[in-house]
Amino acid sequence: MGGYFIWGLFPIYWKWLDHVPAFESLLHRTVWSLVFVMCVLLVTGRLLAAFSLFRRFQETRLLFLSALAIGSNWYIYIWAVAQGHIVDASMGYFLSPLLSVLLGWVVFTEKLRVWQWVAVLLAATGVAFEVIVSERLPWIGLFLAFSFAAYGALRKLAPVDSITGLFVETVLLTPLALIAMMWLHLEGTATFMQADRVTDLLLVMAGVVTAVPLLLFAAAARRLPLSTVGLLNYITPTLQFLLGVWVFGEALPWHLVVAFVFIWCGLCVYTWDSFQPSKRARTS
Repeated sequence: MGGYFIWGLFPIYWKWLDHVPAFESLLHRTVWSLVFVMCVLLVTGRLLAAFSLFRRFQETRLLFLSALAIGSNWYIYIWAVAQGHIVDASMGYFLSPLLSVLLGWVVFTEKLRVWQWVAVLLAATGVAFEVIVSERLPWIGLFLAFSFAAYGALRKLAPVDSITGLFVETVLLTPLALIAMMWLHLEGTATFMQADRVTDLLLVMAGVVTAVPLLLFAAAARRLPLSTVGLLNYITPTLQFLLGVWVFGEALPWHLVVAFVFIWCGLCVYTWDSFQPSKRARTS
């Protein structure tokens, strides 16, 4: 719950940095995540084992792809918060579990039960309703949902624990991030060390707030049933939705409410189906 609550409160953190371009925030999030994760692996005596993963080409290639997926997800999320689209971003994380089910069907040839199809169709109906009525594609929510679901699928293909996987992903992205940071400083457009100390501290701490909930999640996933972990997952988008509407005053037109109701109904069906005794019997 601690991990999900931190993720759910992320809009507040990135709102504090909305005066920093989203691209620069992404660069610092990547670099400082690597620094923090390296410290954690060093303290726990797992740093050498993490580096040895680079000798396994198949896993490294998959983690490079997952790094691109999560990096793009981070960028669009930071940008969306800064631009006042927190509600749209929350839609993406409500949709993500259902898209993961679809990816399981497409990529892993997993068989979907009838109620899982019903859940996916309900969510798709909500998105289609929003597109038809508002005449706009909720691309922020869809991009975040697809990128996060793709990230989950890639990490499933690469059997690596969360913290080691994050280490490899950030190692692969950091050289590009450092080059971009140097370019921003040479161009004189960088915010880091050019603004106030609070901004500098928040950019550095972006690595901590990225890794800590992931560590909490990894610890919980080893101790809890996956059904419980999946159910608690809805804490994050719910908090984001409430923050967007009640704290930051984002507009919530009626057609978007209807779209969310369809998506929430789909999630209810999906959650209900996940707890059915017949499923537990088939997977036992």
